[in-house]
Amino acid sequence: MNVEEFRNYCLAKKGVEETFPFDEHTLVFKVMGKMFALIPLERIPPQANLKCDPERAIELREEFDGIITPGYHMSKVHWNTLFYENLRDALTKELIDHSYDLVVNKLPNKLKVELEKL
Repeated sequence: MNVEEFRNYCLAKKGVEETFPFDEHTLVFKVMGKMFALIPLERIPPQANLKCDPERAIELREEFDGIITPGYHMSKVHWNTLFYENLRDALTKELIDHSYDLVVNKLPNKLKVELEKL
């Protein structure tokens, strides 16, 4: 998966917007205003930060040592950094979905209702 495929996959999800809230080099994807993915565009090799269940985060870091690491400049408990070009596309998509779902599940009911209407 390349950065455009990653971006397109994120944008195809319901209620998602892309923003640059930190600087012009860090692309952030939000669902209903809540962040679920970041891509530092100038990083080589390409990487992304995704939210993750804490137990699963540890398992992924052990299984994909050096390819999935604790979230760079993020909470190391709830975020992972993925060197996504080194992962199967199916796994990357699964982890994007997981991050999105974690954020959606924590949304206030009012925002969940708005999301369902989209």
